[in-house]
Amino acid sequence: MGVALPDFLFNAWCTIPDHLLQLSVPAFEYPRSDAPAGFRLIGAIPPGPAGDFPLPHWWADLTAGRRVVVVTQGTVANEDLGQLVVPTIRALEGSDAVVVAATARPDGPDLVRAALGDRVPENVRLAGFVPFEHLLPLADVLVTNAGYGGVQSALRHGVPLVVAGETEDKPEVAARVTWSGTGVDLRTARPEEAALRAAVDRVTSEESFRERAEAVRNEIAQHDPFAAVAEIVERGRPTTRG
Repeated sequence: MGVALPDFLFNAWCTIPDHLLQLSVPAFEYPRSDAPAGFRLIGAIPPGPAGDFPLPHWWADLTAGRRVVVVTQGTVANEDLGQLVVPTIRALEGSDAVVVAATARPDGPDLVRAALGDRVPENVRLAGFVPFEHLLPLADVLVTNAGYGGVQSALRHGVPLVVAGETEDKPEVAARVTWSGTGVDLRTARPEEAALRAAVDRVTSEESFRERAEAVRNEIAQHDPFAAVAEIVERGRPTTRG
């Protein structure tokens, strides 16, 4: 359109607008002295209606007193489930945990079975799409490649995290998981099985991770992002940093 941006594209979209509204809370965002004046944390976006979800036959296993570990690579970077989903299954095979592999793709369970040589461990439950609003309240930890939406969903339920991601914004999200004390960052997209097992054991055994995740959950509950957006639009002028 013939418009010259005053800065690199991914900097300009932060500095040009009157308002930059981030869907998170201060407990998950380390202080930034260089944040633009219109920057504001307005809370995690609330879930949409969960709708009717036919519970799989193994759903009762999630309330049988065992640890519940959910592993996912989200809905975008899940073309290679051998990065995180399959290693997590192998790492926790034979443990006291029920491992739910939420592949977020209809052929995901078949791909995982093929990767495992059709030998799915007894403690593993494979799924395509499972609404997190149903699943995360039953989880003790979410193992994820640090997608922002999945991390915010976990924290909205007070679930601590093990994160492993290297692409897009994932290293920055993972850095905030570490800073906020809500989980462990493995600092790679392809973690070793031993590292995964140690991280899951640490996050589920050290109370501080759950406590910090619950603190973030409580702060999220105090925010109404839709109301914040409506208030800013109706006021029609820039805000100071909040």
